[in-house]
Amino acid sequence: MRSGVKVAIVGGVFVVVAGGVGYGGYNLWNGINGGADVGSRSGTEEKRSGPLTEDEVTGTAEEFLAAWAAGESDRAAQLTNNPVEAGPAVLGHREGARVSKAVITPGPAVGAKVPFTVSATVTYEGTSKPWTYTSELTVVRGLTTGRPLVDWSPAVIHPKLTKGSTLRTGAAKTAAIKAVDRKGLELTKEKYPSLGPILDQLREKYGARTGGQPGIETWVESATEGVPNTTLVTLAQGRPGTLKTTIDADTQAAAERAVKRFGQASVVAIKPSTGEIHAVANAPAQGYNTAFLGKQAPGSTLKIVTAALLLEKGLVAADRPTECPKNVTYYGTTFRNLKYFELGDVPFSKSFAESCNTAFIKKIDEVGDDEALGKEARDVFGIGLNNWKTGIDSFDGSIPAETRGEAAAQYIGQGTVQMNVLNIASITATAKNGTFKQPFLVARSLDDRPFAEAARSLPGPVARQLRDMMRLTATSGTGAEAMAGVRGDKGAKTGSAEVGGQATSNSWFAGFAGDLAAAAVVQAGGHGGDAAGPLVASVLKAG
Repeated sequence: MRSGVKVAIVGGVFVVVAGGVGYGGYNLWNGINGGADVGSRSGTEEKRSGPLTEDEVTGTAEEFLAAWAAGESDRAAQLTNNPVEAGPAVLGHREGARVSKAVITPGPAVGAKVPFTVSATVTYEGTSKPWTYTSELTVVRGLTTGRPLVDWSPAVIHPKLTKGSTLRTGAAKTAAIKAVDRKGLELTKEKYPSLGPILDQLREKYGARTGGQPGIETWVESATEGVPNTTLVTLAQGRPGTLKTTIDADTQAAAERAVKRFGQASVVAIKPSTGEIHAVANAPAQGYNTAFLGKQAPGSTLKIVTAALLLEKGLVAADRPTECPKNVTYYGTTFRNLKYFELGDVPFSKSFAESCNTAFIKKIDEVGDDEALGKEARDVFGIGLNNWKTGIDSFDGSIPAETRGEAAAQYIGQGTVQMNVLNIASITATAKNGTFKQPFLVARSLDDRPFAEAARSLPGPVARQLRDMMRLTATSGTGAEAMAGVRGDKGAKTGSAEVGGQATSNSWFAGFAGDLAAAAVVQAGGHGGDAAGPLVASVLKAG
């Protein structure tokens, strides 16, 4: 068999269709393998080595796909490098997903990878629905035999399958939801791809509370507690219940467009006066919700918190001169400004607006408390409380206690600080509002869940100075170019952070405009104003 061959289950009879001629499963295997046992090698057969040939890649892929389509799970498993896991997964495609018919069409090999299309029919209690999707497999040389084998991964069977997850078809475990935005506009995975995993979580958590009725579906059943199932096919509609969210459809659409410009990016927008989340978007759109669950150093966007700490302790004032040298050493660790710039003795607002690292680090000894930054983050900005109840899974941020050089790195958002754009957007919202409002996607009245609360608000004079410094950043500092098109009262803070020794830093940006705050990160995007800045600005303009 070569590209274009179709292997199928038709009416319960397993056949291969090639050039209009059908062959039974038994003849298929004798024809392809010449009666050889593909699961073993003879003692005299020489172990193969070297790069895989095109025939080895194509032949192995087609044998595996033929066995899968024929329902011969044991045979298919022996054509992989992990038969123990592959066998049940192949069997689960037919029995767990209730596949009554399947046609699998391989495409041309690209190196060792072979894409293919599965055109199946799923049937449950007399109800059937077509199910078509694409996947791919990779052929490798077996370590012990040298034989070409399919490199096993559950994603071969379906791209959404992971280790331990399974395919199921039947009555859904909970009712579907019709999620709507704050104005009542429907939110769908198709129109807003980043909301796909979020809508799955919201359905899992709130489907039973919305009064809907379950339908019949094919889904990926997660092996991890707390991870929602993912619906793949709807055979029969139930009655979805309506779930109102805080999302603003216009802002969400702008966020979706903005992140699509990058390979890996995330953005969140929050209403400072209430904590309502108006947008959340990730690129890539499907999969891990990096915007809510990511854990990375946020770079100089954390200087919003550090500045609040220094202002509260009276160690700086927006209009009081502070020193900004090109580098500074603290306990043997040397810190520098971008391209070694220096400002001399300038108002602290200027050091903030130009993101002078050394001006912040030189104040550490005067603070005199290694845990002060973490306390400020928790007590004022709600970071690290570990009790946010957004409506879906989220990470609250972390600034662990450190000493010496690690403590200094934290002051500029590096070292062991861990944040995501939800956290930084919330920090920005708190700076704008003066009081922490826990971010949320679903009103607490739906399930009476407690919201996190910070111990205290920013003192009025501190909040005013902090906002003014962010305004300066947005109008004449490092965020000015990105925020140029944003109208009205606006503020910003740029950031860049190197993670794991990467060559190009991650681009971070935080900003507010009116009663909307947003933060974004672009992986390996460089300076904060270059990539993440325009992303945030486009979301703020839409809001």
